[in-house]
Amino acid sequence: MSIYTKTGDRGQTSLATGERVSKTDARLEAYGTADELNSWMGLLRAASSFQQSAFSSQEAELEWIQQRLFNIGAALAGAEGEWISEEDVQVLEQRIDLMLQQVPPVRAFVLPAGGEAVCRAHVCRTVARRLERRILMTENPEQRIVKFVNRLSDYLFVLAGFLAQKEGEKPQKWAKEAKCKN
Repeated sequence: MSIYTKTGDRGQTSLATGERVSKTDARLEAYGTADELNSWMGLLRAASSFQQSAFSSQEAELEWIQQRLFNIGAALAGAEGEWISEEDVQVLEQRIDLMLQQVPPVRAFVLPAGGEAVCRAHVCRTVARRLERRILMTENPEQRIVKFVNRLSDYLFVLAGFLAQKEGEKPQKWAKEAKCKN
């Protein structure tokens, strides 16, 4: 079997329903962004921090999230079924609350900076925010998916702070009048 079908050579593709749509369709932009986020999540999981046993629960959470991102892609492609549940949203909220109990509250904007895993978490967070915007551009977005992706960006922000603390880093706060240090 060949990997290429040539059916998309004229700028169209098929959704899960069989409907042919332009590759510029908002649904494709959305599930393409979900796929991009999933790839970034894989890169986050590959960070050296997650190879340490102290972070095994976070690594398992990231895999769980990656599975949900594939579910979101299927839903956006029009596949039948319930792909994200209210329980999925609650799991993210519970994980956020658990991490927040272990880090001091953030009362300022922080720069997306620090160690490797922290920076990768911030990249994932920004792509999750874009995914949410792309989903909202589709016709009749599934509210549980919107809610899940919104919580996911919160989760990734908190995860970045959690990882920074565990790695002994202090958050780098935004300073409007920062001076260049030579």
